[in-house]
Amino acid sequence: MEDMETNPQRQTAPPAHPCGPPSRSPPRCWLRSNPYQPNLLRDSVRRYLQLPADQTVLILHAKVAQKSYGNEKRFFCPPPCVYLSGPGWKLKQEQIKDKDVGEAGFQVCGYMGLDSMGSSLKETQKLSFEEQPDAKGFSCAKALYISDADKRKHFRLVLKLFFSDGQEIGTFHSKLIKVISKPSQKKQSLKNTDLCISSGSKVSLFNRLRSQTVSTRYLSVEGGAFVASARQWGAFTLHLANEHCTRSEFPLREGYIHYGSVVQLVCTATGITLPPLVSLHSTSCQTHGTGCSVFLSDEYHPWDDDAAPQIIRKVTKQYAVLDVDEPISQLHKCAFQFQGSDHMYLCLSTDKVIQYQASPCPKEATRELLNDGSCWTIIGTETVEYTFSKSLACVHEPVSPVPLITALQLTGSRDVAMLELQGEYFHAHLKVWFGDVEAETMYRSPKSLMCVVPDVSAFGSNWRWLRYPITVPLLLIRDDGLIYSSSFTFTYTPEQSFIPGQQVLSDIPQNSDKILDSIHQEFTRTNFHLFMQS
Repeated sequence: MEDMETNPQRQTAPPAHPCGPPSRSPPRCWLRSNPYQPNLLRDSVRRYLQLPADQTVLILHAKVAQKSYGNEKRFFCPPPCVYLSGPGWKLKQEQIKDKDVGEAGFQVCGYMGLDSMGSSLKETQKLSFEEQPDAKGFSCAKALYISDADKRKHFRLVLKLFFSDGQEIGTFHSKLIKVISKPSQKKQSLKNTDLCISSGSKVSLFNRLRSQTVSTRYLSVEGGAFVASARQWGAFTLHLANEHCTRSEFPLREGYIHYGSVVQLVCTATGITLPPLVSLHSTSCQTHGTGCSVFLSDEYHPWDDDAAPQIIRKVTKQYAVLDVDEPISQLHKCAFQFQGSDHMYLCLSTDKVIQYQASPCPKEATRELLNDGSCWTIIGTETVEYTFSKSLACVHEPVSPVPLITALQLTGSRDVAMLELQGEYFHAHLKVWFGDVEAETMYRSPKSLMCVVPDVSAFGSNWRWLRYPITVPLLLIRDDGLIYSSSFTFTYTPEQSFIPGQQVLSDIPQNSDKILDSIHQEFTRTNFHLFMQS
């Protein structure tokens, strides 16, 4: 977050950088948009802000992919998933029904492949979306792989979405995926952190009984409970915890995660953490060979404070190794021992998540024997979210490229404030809007947009005299009226300046209009303190 002062009365932008030949602009040439904003468009933006009809495309995928050699096909695990959410999809369905196209015309379908495959459908996987209980559309690509003929070290996934009547929705890209030949068996070092897993990063856990692909189960959350799913996988934030604190305190730590660390798994979608593992009833403890299995309590609620941290252990030949403290790497086999328990580990049994009591190794005191269900493979995951709204315009062109804002940078002087938007997929047909106010926008590159911060008076004649901060959402709107919302907001805060000779008031009582009026007089009419927040 960066602070500055500016005078919002003046809106004269700095001169544009000189451009090259008219036929082709250099990459860093600023292309100014027309600052004229029709009242009709502004009224439409106001209606959108009151009732956003967004359509969101969410892509979940792993950070790394294992290369396939020869005729083998090592399918990406976990498989890339796509979720469609937001009220805009329902609105689009109603619009299509009004045109008597029928229910089949609204169905969303798509194709996913690697970014170098071109347009050949043979090299991509077709996606069919099914509606979930939470009204989200879901699909996953289970048959994607990268062959040894592809020599790249990184690639992206490409998702193309269509309506079943042939209308193209758009093209969406994943984040970069690193290609590895096989999981590293060497002792990891923090000198090479590409494959290490840091605290606060997102991971997925999956289990394969007897190393069979068809038996793969993913740790997930359904109906407020942890489950082992063969269809969907969940992304979990892996936090380092302070092992000397109680469960209710649970302060988080930064750094890379090592074996032997105390960690906490938190579902990124629901915020649910692993509960204390207790018996459902007196007969739920069942012995399977060596060890004891106890089911998770179904009575756990996400607001319970008594979450159970785990100690992450390295797994070698189905043994949990207790004396290893090296950094954890991608696609390593690991186990989660519940802190303070009697050798109890996170385990799956069919589609249930249970705890399993390991057996001490008689020959080595630093090892404990696990069952197949207690051995998990850990891998980092990425999420990319694209949001747009067609509710204000009849948009026939694809919505892509959908711009993504990743950071804001405020610059300028007291005379004029400039805001730089940093991100991806920007183009010259976008304009920045502060709420329902269009800003003069300048395109710099696909990763940078500049705009002039509007005067606070543009939000209403009385806004200049406000005593309290004003927060407005940041939007990007395409020339044809397509809206791209973001998670960023911009806040105008009146800055207090002291008038010479006036006594500074202290110990201000609450609910005193007289004192508030005195304080308000200390705010200059044109000075505002601006800051951004995400």
